[in-house]
Formats: sequence, structure tokens, C-alpha cells
Amino acid sequence: MCRDYLRPALLIFASIAIGAVGWSGHVSLLPVALGFPLLWSISRTRLVAALVSAGYFLAASRGLPQGVATFYSSDIWPGLLLWLCASLSFVTVHSVLWTKNPNVRPVRYLIATIIMAIPPFGITGWAHPVTAAGALFPGWGWWGLWLMTAGLAGLATRIWPAVAIALTGLWLWSAVLWTDPKLPEGWRGVDLEMGASLGRKAGLQRQRDLIATVRGVAGDGARFVVLPESAIGFWTPTVERLWVGVLRDGDATAIAGAALLDAGGYDNVLVAIDRKGGRIFYRERMPVPGSMWQPWDLLSGESGGARADFFANPVVPIGASRAAPLICYEQLIVWPILQSMLHDPDFVVAVGNGWWTEGTSIIAIQRASTTAWAKLFAKPLVIAFNT
Repeated sequence: MCRDYLRPALLIFASIAIGAVGWSGHVSLLPVALGFPLLWSISRTRLVAALVSAGYFLAASRGLPQGVATFYSSDIWPGLLLWLCASLSFVTVHSVLWTKNPNVRPVRYLIATIIMAIPPFGITGWAHPVTAAGALFPGWGWWGLWLMTAGLAGLATRIWPAVAIALTGLWLWSAVLWTDPKLPEGWRGVDLEMGASLGRKAGLQRQRDLIATVRGVAGDGARFVVLPESAIGFWTPTVERLWVGVLRDGDATAIAGAALLDAGGYDNVLVAIDRKGGRIFYRERMPVPGSMWQPWDLLSGESGGARADFFANPVVPIGASRAAPLICYEQLIVWPILQSMLHDPDFVVAVGNGWWTEGTSIIAIQRASTTAWAKLFAKPLVIAFNT
């Protein structure tokens, strides 16, 4: 009787450890997440597979309750509720697709991998093990992604020890030769430490301070200066005139986060501003579900949330190059970056406003995920975050 309970308990505790370590915010530890498909496949019942899935996902996303509590200035309960609800899709997919038939199990896991990478389930497809592809196959591009996918399915087969040994060898080899993605030539990302005031206090003095920051970085030789998500606040003709007027005497282009407001809600965007004027550079494809994107408003007839453009503008032109922008939440899920890579951009631009994540590893996970994807496809990377 003790043995009947010991094995499931060990699997659940192991899944929690794998989720916590693999998603601790270090690129080199992302391959630890590959232990999840193995634990899922050796579960002997659907219930154990569900509990293993829950342990992994909840551990990987453990920073969410505290982050939500900070964002809404509330107690921990709303964050805990969102945390549990977000895990529901991951657990449901992996428990429904689990099977006792070992011959079918690899195909089932492959299906689960695909489902959790694309909408609608991919909307909460955090902690996807395929993200580790960049840590195991840097520079391999789509071939690396296919090999990673095959490796995940292989871990759900009877020959998993051989597959695990091969993947571990690749992991160690990659770790020895690892280098971080380089910056695009002429580009600089600016990290800010303005806390919750960024984007909320967007008065004249704040705008002047940001412009001075851009000019200072441009004075060091950068032609394109990237500021974090929400840096400018609301994008209006008045704000545009202010920025263009000051940048008119130089060659610098500022890329900054802003919100474009209308009667139906708002778009979370990046704007590009230079001496010739300002324009919407990018519209976020997937805002944060719940706090920003609120699809239930369509049913109630209300408005005010951020719009999700899903598959719009995966690559945008800037100067003589083409960039793949990712704003905040898009760095935690799979399909936005893969959609962008289908268009072979020249580099990746990743921005975020993570003041609410203090005390959690959320920003570190965003950086690690984006770095892994950039390395997989051998793309330069520019990052700008506010804390």
C-alpha cells in the first residue's frame, strides 16, 4: 500500500522541482523542464498525470500570485485564483491526452505540445518545454526546433534513457560554448527603474527626462534607442510634437512603449519617433489575459480593455532592417516568436514593464525565454525593461 502512494508522490514532488528549477530565470537551466514529459509519460494513471502537470505548471508560474497582488494593490487571494485558473488549460490538455497505451503516448504528448503552443490554449501556454530548444540547439533554427520537438516526444517513449542521455550531452556541450545574443548594430536598449510611475506619470517633466535619456544614449553612438513598455504613457499628437521637436536636430530614432486610446479600448504599442515624425511601430499581439485583454467584454458590450491582434504585424520594418518585437507577456508564450521567425526578421526587440514583479522571477524568466529563442534562430537581441 505504501508503494502505491510513494511512486505518485515522488513523481509529483519531482515535477514541482523541475518546474521551479527549469523556470528560475536562467537560460542554462531551461533544459531541466525536459523532465516534465518524462514524468508525464511514466505516470500510471490519468489522475497522477494530471497532478504531475499541475505540480510542474504551478511551480513554473509561482511568481504570479505575488505579482498580481502587487499590481492590484490587493491581498494574495485574487492572484491565487488567477494562478489556479491559468493552470487549468495546461492540466486539462495533458490529462485528457494521457493514455495507458505506451505506443500511442509519444504521439499524444506531441499533440499536447502543439496545442499548448498555439491559441486558444497557447494563450496561457507558459513554461513550454520547447523553449529550451535555444539552450540545446543554439543557431540551429527550425532544424533545432524540430529536433527539440522530436526529443520531447522521445522522452515519452520506452527508449527515454537514450534520448535523455543524448539531450544531456547536447546541453553540456551548449553550456560550454554558450555566448549571449549580440546587439543589433546601432541599437541600444535602456533599462529603467521607475517602478509603477512609468506610464502613469507622463507629464512634461517625465517626457523631458525620457527624451534626455534617449539623447544621452544616442550621443554614445546609438542610432536606435529602445525604451520599455508603457514608457511614454498615452500616445497623443501633443506628445508626438514634443518628442519630434527635441529630436529634430539629430539622427536618433526612439522606440518606446505607449498606449493608443480610443472609444473602444486601447492598443498596447511601440512607437518609433525621429526628426521626421512619429508612427505606430508595433501593436501587441497578445496582451496579458485578464488584467489587460478582457474578451468577456465582447459579451457584455463593455469596453476599455486592450485589444489582442493575435497574428498581426509579426515583423515590422525599421530603418533598413526588419524587427520582431515582443512586448512583455508575448515573451512567455510560444506562437508570437515562432510566427515572427517564419518571416525571418533581422533581430528581436523585447520590452516590458515589470515593476509589479518585484520579489519574483518573472522578469528573469522573460529575459531567459527571449534569449533562448534569439539564440535558437541566431538573431541579435535588444532588451529594455522597467523595474
